[in-house]
Amino acid sequence: MKDAVIGLVAGDPAGVGPELLSVAFKQAPLREGVRLEIIGDPSSLDPGIPSREGSLRAIAGLEEAARRALSGELAAVVTGPVSKKHLHEAGFEFPGQTEFFAARAQVSNYAMLLTGGPLTVALVTAHVPLKEVSSLLTTAEIVRVGGLLAQFLERRGIDFPRIAVAGLNPHAGEQGDLGDEELRLIEPALPLLNSAHPGVTFAGPFSPDTIFWRAANGEFDGVLCMYHDQGLIPLKLLAFHDGVNVTLGLPFIRTSPDHGTAYEIAGTGKARPESFLSAVRLASELVRK
Repeated sequence: MKDAVIGLVAGDPAGVGPELLSVAFKQAPLREGVRLEIIGDPSSLDPGIPSREGSLRAIAGLEEAARRALSGELAAVVTGPVSKKHLHEAGFEFPGQTEFFAARAQVSNYAMLLTGGPLTVALVTAHVPLKEVSSLLTTAEIVRVGGLLAQFLERRGIDFPRIAVAGLNPHAGEQGDLGDEELRLIEPALPLLNSAHPGVTFAGPFSPDTIFWRAANGEFDGVLCMYHDQGLIPLKLLAFHDGVNVTLGLPFIRTSPDHGTAYEIAGTGKARPESFLSAVRLASELVRK
């Protein structure tokens, strides 16, 4: 049987991506029948000094990876860290890499998930200002992303996944005293989710200040979060060096480390490779499943 190919993209060449990619290419544990291939130019470029040239190179790497994944040449893509600000200054029109791959794949049913250590979190809203979260939340969106989270957990081999749904407001709204999004939007999603996904248990909405402790202690297999930092703060607190970002809903696997470009240590040899290695390991696992 032909090997499944995972494409590695360095990200911003002024950040730590190139050196982490080099380590991952040599050391990443792979499932049988999986091999790695470097996409684009992986060499460093003025470490610690972001530039338009570097951003254009990062964009070119993303475009090549998307094209080859959609053509079937790549079974998975692992992307290195980029600076959204510098990409945007170079003409990149997407909020982040998640949205880029979804647009290139022409899918609308996608979501951002992070997993590491004892936590797996999926985000109903991701790269948007906090002040816009409430207006973007809908019951339909909560059901949609909850379904993608359930499918991911099942694909990883978890029988009868247990998913906690986080509230938006402090104390999950205190029955409407601290906000009504839980009553209007989140609670109505629960029976729809449980009906649509037999064998998966959705419960909540739970107070955001307690639910991650419960999940980290094994009560739940995943947490459905309402906005970016709600999920990423606890995930990075518990799994900063081995967390993995996954784009759900694509016709190919896409993972990335859960950290940024770390310009301040680029080229010094201080960057830790665990998150990049974990991203390659998870991509290899998902490809084989």
